[in-house]
Amino acid sequence: MTEDTTGADGGESAARPFSFRLLATDGTARRGEITTPHGVVRTPAFMPVGTQGTVKAMFMDDVRATGADVVLGNTYHLMLRPGAERVAALGGLHRFANWPHTILTDSGGFQVMSLAQLRKLDETGVTFQSHIDGRRYELTPERSIEIQGLLGSDIQMQLDECVRLPAPPAEVERGMRLSLRWADRSRRAFEAMGGPGKGQGLYGIVQGGDVPALRAESARALAAMPFEGYSVGGLAVGEPQAVMLAMIEVVEPLLPVDKPRYLMGVGTPDDILESVARGIDQFDCVMPTRAGRHGLAYTRFGKLNFRNARHADDPRPIDPESSCPAARDYSRAYLHHLVRTGEALGAMLLTWVNVDYYQRLMQGARDAIEAGRYADYVAETKDGWRRGEG
Repeated sequence: MTEDTTGADGGESAARPFSFRLLATDGTARRGEITTPHGVVRTPAFMPVGTQGTVKAMFMDDVRATGADVVLGNTYHLMLRPGAERVAALGGLHRFANWPHTILTDSGGFQVMSLAQLRKLDETGVTFQSHIDGRRYELTPERSIEIQGLLGSDIQMQLDECVRLPAPPAEVERGMRLSLRWADRSRRAFEAMGGPGKGQGLYGIVQGGDVPALRAESARALAAMPFEGYSVGGLAVGEPQAVMLAMIEVVEPLLPVDKPRYLMGVGTPDDILESVARGIDQFDCVMPTRAGRHGLAYTRFGKLNFRNARHADDPRPIDPESSCPAARDYSRAYLHHLVRTGEALGAMLLTWVNVDYYQRLMQGARDAIEAGRYADYVAETKDGWRRGEG
């Protein structure tokens, strides 16, 4: 587990500046540590998604017990409910959600593009109607940074435009260039609002779709700006894995070695292992929590679907060697029963299994990089998925 920098009341005991330290490499794979005012994040790291201030179907103490150092919150959802100003008045998102460790917030841009109604985008920002009640809002780079500041997140994201793929190259280029201009405005707002002085970090987001030249141009331009970290956005939106990995390979050599790299919205365990091999340090995805709510477990044996009748009479736990109680102490037959009857406990237990597995995957990656055997670790892990339980 990481060093805990919070007091017994959940508040900060010492606000330390944002920093990144590279501890080991194995080829392009990196092992490091991000320091924030609320703790140390071991990288490569998977960040459970807590969109609305909660990792769905889990207690925060259990999220922490899996080994998670950081969770993600979402600007779009939290600005709509309960409102950033309200969260700030209640002590900030760390206290509000009972998570006294590192929090990353995304900018809300992706959700505006995918969820909001009647949206209109221009140079200033994007105006949209809430998908909840139709109320009209405006989200600009400055307002996004203001909201993230009110939430008190340790790692914040610039507002960008995520162009859906496939898209014409001219549309991808337009979105990339707009995102660069918004990156500059986001940085200026972050500094004006005192983010660096609070020890917080702001990440720029590389865009450019599936066009290598545009990705490279975006990465070079962002690397020239004084961001604390850099993200790769606009991937994991339906393109083949080979395209995603190729775009990472274009971008990685152009980003500063001494800053963390974050691949947004990724992904499957296989996506993560392959992306770590290409120099990515941080990941987030709703997949492990969403899958758990739909009866699917990720394990070292591969995926297990508990809607399948083959589990109905199986007295074995998911994994008797696991330290996770949900994977070790409940029979597959019982988990099948919970899923088939729609009991909330089924979603809770399988989500716990999945978040724990993702954290184990990352710990294994960190250990393997430090030992100089990351390629072997990937091969052994994938072999376990292929072999299943024999």
